[in-house]
Amino acid sequence: MGARAAIGQAGPMTELTLMAVHAHPDDESNSTGGTLARYSAEGVHTVLVTCTNGEFGDAPGKIKPDEDGHDPDDVARIRLSELKVATEALGVTHVETLGYRDSGMKGWPQNEDPRAFHRQSSDVVAGRLIEMFERFRPQVVVTYFGNSGYNHPDHLKAHDVTRLAVDRTEIAHKLYLIARPRSYRERMRAIAAEYGVEMPPVPQAPPPQEGMMPDAPRPFGVDDDMITTFVDASDYWAQKRAALAAHASQLEGSFFVRFPDEAFARAFGVESFIREYDTTGTPVPEDDLFAGLR
Repeated sequence: MGARAAIGQAGPMTELTLMAVHAHPDDESNSTGGTLARYSAEGVHTVLVTCTNGEFGDAPGKIKPDEDGHDPDDVARIRLSELKVATEALGVTHVETLGYRDSGMKGWPQNEDPRAFHRQSSDVVAGRLIEMFERFRPQVVVTYFGNSGYNHPDHLKAHDVTRLAVDRTEIAHKLYLIARPRSYRERMRAIAAEYGVEMPPVPQAPPPQEGMMPDAPRPFGVDDDMITTFVDASDYWAQKRAALAAHASQLEGSFFVRFPDEAFARAFGVESFIREYDTTGTPVPEDDLFAGLR
């Protein structure tokens, strides 16, 4: 990101605000649900921006986008209704939906739809985010790490436009990227084995379309030493679990909600980030996204 002069800390009378920019309904709960619940409970103004309506998730009955009976508009309606319930469970102060169309996974025909989020002008989308920055004045902004293994076009787009918006303003004091350390997978699998929870297989890249080169293998997560910040939201496991359960169209029966109560906080209570941009000079590692701001 471009170099800028350091911005002063938030004053004692300034309301602390956290803005999370996510791609689809349910993303906010599985990767930042604990963080949103914790800071909301602490009195921080929490703002969620959801970029797409999630049209190409599963339809009721786990009907996939390429199967008969999948109605993208109906899926979007369901997922946005679930988003409302989930964010109420997390105590999120304000939800903004940008309304872009889900791009589908890399290589899907939905990628070619001119309405797809990943095909939109980055300048235009970043401009919409900048308007929200000006309205909500977030000191801390959170979005995805650009290369953490998932490779969904909408996640990559959310990363790109959020970074662009932060770089073009002098509003955010810190930008954090959601990332899991590679050690996380084995720790979670060990907890699952302890409680008899069956974990899904390691996800594989989808087969390439005819004439396309296959994707290179992408390891899960990032090197552990890249993580700068761990947010302990173990006390808010119930809120995070309720939010995940609210997204039943996508997560019913998922391993997320199969963990018993006492295991859930251990497996999902701590959320991890890479501090990408900072004006405070606070040393890392950190345990608070607002370190140096209060």
